[in-house]
Amino acid sequence: MKKIYLTALILTLLFSMPSCRGPKLATADEQMARGEYFDASRTYRKIYNKLTKREDRPLRGEVAFKMAEAHRKLSQWSRAGAAYQNSIRYGYPDSSAHLRLAQMLHAEGKYPQAVTAYETYLSMNPASAEAESGLEGARWAAEAKSHPTRHVVRKAKLFNSRRSDFAPMLNGDILYFSTTNEKVTGDNRSEITGMKKSDIWMARKNEQGGWLRPEPVEGELNSNMEEGIVSFSPDGNTMYLTKARRSPVSNTAVEIFTSQRSDAQWSAPVKFEVSADTISSFGHPAVSPSGEYLYFASDMPGHGGKDIWRINLKERVGSLENLGPQINTAGNEQFPYMLTDSIMYFASDGHPGFGGLDLFQATLLPSGKWNVVNLGMPMNSPSDDFGITFAKSDHPEGFFSSNRGDSRGYDHIYSFELPDLKITITGWVTDHDDEPIPAAVVRIVGNDGTMKRTAAGANGEFTFDLQRGVSYAMMAGAKGFLNGRQEFTTDTAEADAEYEIEFRLASLSKPNIVENIFYDFDKATLRPESKEALDKLVQMLNDNPNITIEMTSHTDRVGSEEYNIELSNRRAKSVVDYLIGAGISPDRLQYHGFGKSRPKTVTKRDVALYPQFKEGQVLTEEFVTSLTEEADREAADQINRRTEFNVLSVDYNMY
Repeated sequence: MKKIYLTALILTLLFSMPSCRGPKLATADEQMARGEYFDASRTYRKIYNKLTKREDRPLRGEVAFKMAEAHRKLSQWSRAGAAYQNSIRYGYPDSSAHLRLAQMLHAEGKYPQAVTAYETYLSMNPASAEAESGLEGARWAAEAKSHPTRHVVRKAKLFNSRRSDFAPMLNGDILYFSTTNEKVTGDNRSEITGMKKSDIWMARKNEQGGWLRPEPVEGELNSNMEEGIVSFSPDGNTMYLTKARRSPVSNTAVEIFTSQRSDAQWSAPVKFEVSADTISSFGHPAVSPSGEYLYFASDMPGHGGKDIWRINLKERVGSLENLGPQINTAGNEQFPYMLTDSIMYFASDGHPGFGGLDLFQATLLPSGKWNVVNLGMPMNSPSDDFGITFAKSDHPEGFFSSNRGDSRGYDHIYSFELPDLKITITGWVTDHDDEPIPAAVVRIVGNDGTMKRTAAGANGEFTFDLQRGVSYAMMAGAKGFLNGRQEFTTDTAEADAEYEIEFRLASLSKPNIVENIFYDFDKATLRPESKEALDKLVQMLNDNPNITIEMTSHTDRVGSEEYNIELSNRRAKSVVDYLIGAGISPDRLQYHGFGKSRPKTVTKRDVALYPQFKEGQVLTEEFVTSLTEEADREAADQINRRTEFNVLSVDYNMY
């Protein structure tokens, strides 16, 4: 009986042993400590799923938090956020779960929820600079996302595989980048990402300037280890790269190596000794265009997380330098790129941003301080945006990497361009009757040194390209017409803009109506609303200092001939008096009142305002009286009441 009982007990133990020998928390913790985030996340998940009893709740909260940390390291924001929420739900005592939850909500673009989570954490830890920066960033991002920049960002499909492709870097006409595609050198997958270990690949251009399909870098560069994130010496023949070295008994070590190019082949990498420090990681190299400095990211003790450092490539010993608190924060600053020796681009999750890693531009000022600016959307997104490279130092065009829109956290390469601003002015040159003046010559001069000239088309139209924030003076002229001049300043806003302008040139051979001259009823007194039109007339006379004119006034059919002659004469004199008061020499001015003796001939401009009349119709007293509608008679009278000027001479004071 005892034997049977013992046999049954042994069988029971044997069948139950697999569940007891399931994934151990210590194993997962060791994987996490070695940087094997993918493996750790899977191990934590298995442990979490087995903790189903009520008494397991405290341990379940701990495992949920650690699983969230692994997902966070893999940039799997949604999965990490859900796990942090579970850790809080199961009473995990570390308040940092609230901070990490806020950061995951931030990285998903859920800014209002992120603000609430940051505030919750700050109520527990009011002195947290990391949370304060995150809160500032979430509030800023909620507003900034509605004000995107003009950058055009597109997924560079040719360079992207079904895995991760990231950290592009241009070296002349060759684009190098890191990839984990299925054709990379190593057969083993990475314990860090779960994908194959990254290699460095490249893409060349064809004779027409189009990109060819990517291919592995030639030579001895790639191996079974992870290689990627490159930079080049100014001559393009030395590559600085990052390698991740892993040992089963030690943490993953990230180090900088160099490789030399000879006959299009890259040599086997040689370790670049940054420091005697054997504990810290060194990666993401970036050589300054002058070749003087090597910038890189490291977790050496500094401002927190990863900082950006630099070392003098010529002096080396004793030149190691942290870039300081204007660049480095309590978060992570990585992936430096030197556009010039004083303009750096980098990625950070510590400066206020849209979530995850954002791209920033840092300009070194003469004072020695850095001015740091977030590149805004669409260059940045709620996810990780990093690893930028420019085609030219003087034109904003190139590539960067991002895991936006990928729930797996996989990175992809994007192209970007900041198109030139399209600021134009379109104008028309017409006479005072709105008839186009073809072949009119238009000149434009800007206070930036711009000097352009063009001829109006058959319909009087012309166009100029402009620059923003520039003041321009424009002059239009044509044979048989007086010159016209206008001034304006373009907006300083960084946005496309189109302006419109109209030149109405005065004819030398026919009367020119002066619009919007108003008198008190039955009087010659000019009303205040006439000032704008009169001042334009003053400007026209100043722009054409060698002309003399005759001001004429005309009335409608109402009243006697003698009365209308006398009234119109006084009205024309009122305009001349205004011009003299504005500084125009009396020698250049005459006036004449014609009363109702010269009825108006309907022009194209009149038809546009009063379509009931035909162009060419003379509005005589007989015609107006014959109109059956009172409104039409009033309209005809309105057209006849007018102030005009005629050019008498064009050689005043010339001899």
